[in-house]
Amino acid sequence: MISIHVTSVFVDDQDKALAFYTDKLGFEKKTEIDMGPARWLTVVSPAARDGVELLLEPDAHPVAKQYKEGLVADGIPATSFAVDDIQEEYERLTGLGVEFTQPPTPMGPFSTAVLDDTCGNLIQLTQLP
Repeated sequence: MISIHVTSVFVDDQDKALAFYTDKLGFEKKTEIDMGPARWLTVVSPAARDGVELLLEPDAHPVAKQYKEGLVADGIPATSFAVDDIQEEYERLTGLGVEFTQPPTPMGPFSTAVLDDTCGNLIQLTQLP
């Protein structure tokens, strides 16, 4: 059986991304390995420390930067994270200064909100039914 071990989001600054994803979103640093000009830097949900890791991957390759810019220009989130209560998360995060491009919005049986991760990405939060 195949499972997801690591997925990534391209970031323009690993230190800034680590601070945002841990201090604001509440993830925890899992792995940090020096790889020369960059690091293998992952975060995980505190609710699933042995679950899927999110790699904060440098966007140094020109195609990665173009990809990110294209997604943002079209308002497309780079990835989506699940939350238990989207309104509560929205209020908590706006209180921490996080900027949203879309407030909590019902989308049929679920609700979504979209935030700016300060590292060049839009991130969708989703409350499932």
